[in-house]
Amino acid sequence: MKREDISHAVGNISTRHIQEAASYSPQNISFAPKRFSANKIVVLVASVALFFTLAVPALAAADVQAAYEILYAVSPKIAQELKPVRLSSEDGDIKMEVISAYIKGDKAYIYISMQDMTGERIDETTDLYDSYSINRPFSSSATCERISYDEETNTVTFLISITQWGQKEIGGKKITFTVDKFLSNKQEFHDKISQIDLNTVNLSPQTQSDVNVRGWSFSGNISEKPEYIDYLTATSEGSFSPVDGVTVTGIGFIAEKLHVQAYYENILETDNHGYVYLVNADGDEIRSEASVAFWDSERSGSYQEYIFDVSPNEINNYELYGHFWTCNSLTKGDWQVTFPIEYEDMTVTQ
Repeated sequence: MKREDISHAVGNISTRHIQEAASYSPQNISFAPKRFSANKIVVLVASVALFFTLAVPALAAADVQAAYEILYAVSPKIAQELKPVRLSSEDGDIKMEVISAYIKGDKAYIYISMQDMTGERIDETTDLYDSYSINRPFSSSATCERISYDEETNTVTFLISITQWGQKEIGGKKITFTVDKFLSNKQEFHDKISQIDLNTVNLSPQTQSDVNVRGWSFSGNISEKPEYIDYLTATSEGSFSPVDGVTVTGIGFIAEKLHVQAYYENILETDNHGYVYLVNADGDEIRSEASVAFWDSERSGSYQEYIFDVSPNEINNYELYGHFWTCNSLTKGDWQVTFPIEYEDMTVTQ
């Protein structure tokens, strides 16, 4: 591997993994400080993360062995227990490969790659969109972090962490990991919403209360439940789209609080989402004290109402900003890899 390729791989290493790897202990999944100098920690931890990027089938045995030797310098347990799987599944000229895995108790750590072998359906924004799973009957929580992207080979890598609820052990002799879709070509908008003049906000907008609530979050002094709050009635008059896939469908004061409503189009296939916030004269960000989401009539798009503890008398001190993420490329497929797990020595074999 060329020096510049290695440098690029290190540059794509997730900061969180660099911070965590130096103190990682596989026995109890806890973090304990190691007695390394600051410079040595940076070099060794970067080398550990680089091991994950390099552990692909194309590497020669000598390269894999060298990666394990670097890994031993930080934690012998990781080198002994995290073994390459290197099994793949193809569908629609997209290849998913399980590069390596670590299974213990109720936790699974699975490092995978997704490669488009003929097109450009994978890019640096590719997101698995919570479509991954393991074949276990218990509910679980999971996170997925994009680690790197190789433009030359159209390959993106992810580290998936899965924890079964109730401390249920991920038992059995084999485990099956699946992915059924991913998003690409994601766009981000983060700017002032210049189309809205807060000094002219409607003081008595049309409202509704009968909405199909799908989720909410409260951080302020609002005591009412979502079903007892009045919301803006979406209207095409005065609505506008700061970015494709997101439309601001209403703004006004209800019960002396500022309400801003946005519509996120086709969220089940685009994951369009975001939020709005206020900025005061000092440049401070003011987040909404409540956010309530409710379905449209087809249950494909979602309205989101943001409620701010700002009265009409205070509004001239603020400007409105939006931060939105949108997508227009969904790829569906059936990618599945089954590999054995062994609990006696906690290794993954081929």
